[in-house]
Amino acid sequence: MLHTMEISTSKRDELRDITREVISYVKKSGVQNGIIIVYCPHTTAGIAINENADPDVKHDVLMRLDEVYPWEHPKYRHAEGNTASHLKSITAGPSQSIIIHEGALLLGRWQGIYFCEFDGPRRRQCYLKIIEG
Repeated sequence: MLHTMEISTSKRDELRDITREVISYVKKSGVQNGIIIVYCPHTTAGIAINENADPDVKHDVLMRLDEVYPWEHPKYRHAEGNTASHLKSITAGPSQSIIIHEGALLLGRWQGIYFCEFDGPRRRQCYLKIIEG
């Protein structure tokens, strides 16, 4: 089973919570046990799992990523001018795998799944692949 999720982002840097959409897809699939892979096919975006209870966490993560990977740097050579977004996406990574147990995602109490936009706003896609087992 492969599902394409359409995502619209509204900012250059944005952590968009997609947990509900992923849960909804798992429920619709009827799969009780297995793994879901959430994969981002973009070089300037990624997928992360982190706290989703306190919105300040998203702010703090994006703030520190900007400090570590500033948008402008005198030694950047990439002609498109978005080197920072590539570095941030490498840090976040392109995918996450989540266990499905008894029809539910095995996420921790405070965890959520995030689409990490680092070069928006854009219309993006991510793929959801369930492997039963």
